[in-house]
Amino acid sequence: MSLRVYNTLSKQKELFESVKPGQVGIYLCGPTVYKPPHMGHMVGPVIFDTVKRYLQYKGFTVRWVVNITDVDDKLIREAEERKTTVAAIAEQCTRDYLECLSLLGIESIDHFPKASEHINEIIAMIQELIARSHAYASEGNVWFDVTTDADYGKLSHRTADEQESGTRDLEGSGKRSRLDFALWKAAKPGEPAWESPWGQGRPGWHIECSAMSTKYLGESFDIHGGGLDLLFPHHENELAQSECATGHPFVKYWMHNGLTRIATKLPGGQVKMEKQSKSLGNVIDARELITTRGADFVRYLLLSSHYRSPIDFGEEVMASAKKGLATFQRLFDRVHRLTGKALADKGDDMDRAAGALLEREHAGYARAILALKMKFLEMMDDDFNTAGAIAALHEMAGEVNAFIEKNALEQKKQDELLLATVAGAQTIKNLGNVLGLFSGKTLPTTGQQDALPGQLMELLIRLRQEARESKNFALADSIRKGLAAINITLEDRPGGTEWRRE
Repeated sequence: MSLRVYNTLSKQKELFESVKPGQVGIYLCGPTVYKPPHMGHMVGPVIFDTVKRYLQYKGFTVRWVVNITDVDDKLIREAEERKTTVAAIAEQCTRDYLECLSLLGIESIDHFPKASEHINEIIAMIQELIARSHAYASEGNVWFDVTTDADYGKLSHRTADEQESGTRDLEGSGKRSRLDFALWKAAKPGEPAWESPWGQGRPGWHIECSAMSTKYLGESFDIHGGGLDLLFPHHENELAQSECATGHPFVKYWMHNGLTRIATKLPGGQVKMEKQSKSLGNVIDARELITTRGADFVRYLLLSSHYRSPIDFGEEVMASAKKGLATFQRLFDRVHRLTGKALADKGDDMDRAAGALLEREHAGYARAILALKMKFLEMMDDDFNTAGAIAALHEMAGEVNAFIEKNALEQKKQDELLLATVAGAQTIKNLGNVLGLFSGKTLPTTGQQDALPGQLMELLIRLRQEARESKNFALADSIRKGLAAINITLEDRPGGTEWRRE
């Protein structure tokens, strides 16, 4: 199967062929670290962690870079309002961001370059742009001359009028055109500043990413990612200045993810989906959602829609994600119960077991699992369609559960059939790991805290069983309903009563 990727540059899906055979370079625009991380900051890392995992699954060696913007107007304003320093705010917010990534199990990022630590590279690129007559200095500022780039606008596909919309004159700055953008900004009193050939100042936002991406990935690399809101002007300007500075194609595939939206209830009961933004005051704190719902839930929620689609946060969507994820946990628990062993993080799946099964009466089950594995891979090869891949995993879970029911394995365990069951479930687990799911990653707790819920549940289950034996069905039902009200479900099985948290 061949991987195809939607390229914003060409506005179509293209066959994926890396710049260097067998190697892939990915650059993702990271956060401007002036506020605590919200869920919008987690979307790109989850998506591109999954992209990297899948590319590695297909045999590529992948280098992934995520920048930290710690030099920016927003940081300066925030420091002024809070009467502290830019460095102090950047350090705290960077630490919070990295901790959230760790909680989500995102450990595959190879470099986190900070703009403040790459001033020399930024200045060198600006000097090259001036030398090539693509930039000019004026009054301590340096501007990119948009008129020197005949291809400007090719990424966002905006007309000249659309490009000019939203720009503004900078009085006294020496800017020649409204479209020209800053590469270097002259220092103002009290602002962070560095020495440069044009006097003390600081870099513009766009040039930071060009300098850092080319340093770590080369003048031409494979994938540049970011939210759709960065397409213009940030990525457009990045593309223009990078290609003008090097004379080479900058990025082969531009991937833009959809933005997060929040459900807002209107008078009359209608629900309106609004973009998540600090200005609207509707942001979802990343750490709070991860710690209360768990890493698997957050990843499942974000990957349940195609990465180019908007990601909605609403009661129905959250409930659906919770229910969908629980399907897999129930199956894994069921297999654990049947075999007495938990599934391995990565173990032998149906590929290894199918040979024996295909020669027996269970060939249909083995073929169904293998066909769904192929469907999973086909979905991922179709522009990293994680929503379709997860749907294939749900179908697979249905096949495994049906196999257990058909063969009455909870009443009569048979070693050969249990091995077939494990092979099916392990296939789901292995493929889920490609998406970063089913890791079991939770927040650390003390052994006493960990044991207490289980002990309390054993007590309640025993009390309910005693109530049933004494024919006090009202009390037994009351215990079940009370637990259901706090999202705990009891399941009566031949071997006893099991419980799970929904």
